[in-house]
Amino acid sequence: MSKIELIATATFGLEAVVKREIENMGYRVLRSEDAKITYLADERGIVRSNLRLRCADRVLVKIGEFDVPTSEDLFQQTKALPWEEWIPPDGRFTVNCTTVKSVLRSEPACQKTVKKAIVDRLAEYYAMESFPETGAPYTVKVTILKDRATLTIDTSGAGLHKRGYRVKTVEAPIKETLAAALVQLSFWNASRLLIDPFCGSGTIAVEAAMYMRNIAPGLGREFASQRWDCIPQELWKEEKKAAYEAIDYDREIRILASDIDRRAVAAARENAEEAGVEDCISFSVKPFEKLHIGEPYAVIIGNPPYGERIGDKKKLKNIYVRLKEMLKRDKTLSAYIITADRSLEEELMPRQPDRRRKLYNGRIETCFYQYYGERPPKRSETSL
Repeated sequence: MSKIELIATATFGLEAVVKREIENMGYRVLRSEDAKITYLADERGIVRSNLRLRCADRVLVKIGEFDVPTSEDLFQQTKALPWEEWIPPDGRFTVNCTTVKSVLRSEPACQKTVKKAIVDRLAEYYAMESFPETGAPYTVKVTILKDRATLTIDTSGAGLHKRGYRVKTVEAPIKETLAAALVQLSFWNASRLLIDPFCGSGTIAVEAAMYMRNIAPGLGREFASQRWDCIPQELWKEEKKAAYEAIDYDREIRILASDIDRRAVAAARENAEEAGVEDCISFSVKPFEKLHIGEPYAVIIGNPPYGERIGDKKKLKNIYVRLKEMLKRDKTLSAYIITADRSLEEELMPRQPDRRRKLYNGRIETCFYQYYGERPPKRSETSL
């Protein structure tokens, strides 16, 4: 198969996580930049990336990149690209454009220029004057940054955070891709108890269970490129079969998920059932102040209420006070807390977080505070 440059887009702050996922699939990363990772793959790589990437937002095929000092340059260089390799005569394609710090400032004008260039190219190649556009969807994305244009086609369709298991939701849910990244950024593994004491609709718990059970996140949904003629259906069948065979149903996974909101816990339970991981998670209605862990080396990963999600600052402070007590009493406990509330670090003083990472939950800037507990002892060879 021919080599293709793919771009996995990512939320700011998660580039290193997505890069590691791509490398673990066996693909060579060419560049890692703000919010995107460019790597070399093939047609199978498009399928595998969509099915298996947990923390990326989308997978794009890079068609071309060039300087565009004028609108004519944008037209001519777009027309010179091999669009017929991807878009068939009945392809239903749209063009989206963003332009930043460039001479070409009008996004609608750039969209029209690119659309016309692609139509002219396809008209010449297929010897057709008009196109029915009744076939599969193709979304062409044009990004112009400092007079340099990157043209791609979106292979994902709906964003990769839409796994298909979220049948019930609550106010201010955390994105599935971000939740998966929080799990991967922690030191949690199947030998340790995982606790999400602010579970909401259960996203962190569900993503953790899917990750540890090795359930590919894209198995429950469809992608735009599934209907493309240029990607054989056999590849989708083979990759889905391989993903199903890779699921580890025998691994024992212990996750406790709780919330003060009874409706949220009910929604979380339904989502876990839809994801097929309800046997990995124990749900309960419980305020954080009444949480008792009862075993060493547990890991908390949580998204406590903040902003409009809680109006009573006293309740939020009580959560921090309780967390501070737990970390002080149990030196083996690890806590990973994502929040937009800046008072957490002050409330947990003098304990400093071992690491901070700026992340975005949608458009909300948050900080991921990481408090490391003592590591569990290594198992001796006789216990293996």
